[in-house]
Amino acid sequence: MTALLARLQEDLVIARKAQDKPATLLLGTILADIKNRRIELMRDPTDADVIEVLRRGIKRRRESVEAYERGKRADLADKERAEVQRLEQYLPAGASPDTIRAAVRSAIADGATTLGAVMGKVLPAFKGQADGATVSAIVREELSARG
Repeated sequence: MTALLARLQEDLVIARKAQDKPATLLLGTILADIKNRRIELMRDPTDADVIEVLRRGIKRRRESVEAYERGKRADLADKERAEVQRLEQYLPAGASPDTIRAAVRSAIADGATTLGAVMGKVLPAFKGQADGATVSAIVREELSARG
């Protein structure tokens, strides 16, 4: 078992003992997602696999926040935001925008001139450290500044 998975399970036990229902539900859901990922992979998940599951959970909740805000449900949007913040605690420190921007500029200098080409060169280097939307936004900024 990975250190991150063990930490999630320990936090679930703590939440259950404290009768913290929102935390128990959130951590139970994430651990179920990790278990499903383990079944898909047909092996025990690595920390990278667990981080991927956490990122997917965060992305899903951010999409829910947008949907709830469009539906004028601030109470549900706030609940989802709180869950995002709680899950982000488990992620390793991400790459800074400046680091990503430097890699993007390097890829452009090496001849990548389209969004897809730059993303193909840069994204693998930041897997697990930055989400694709952040990288894409920086790539678009840099390409428009060059064009």
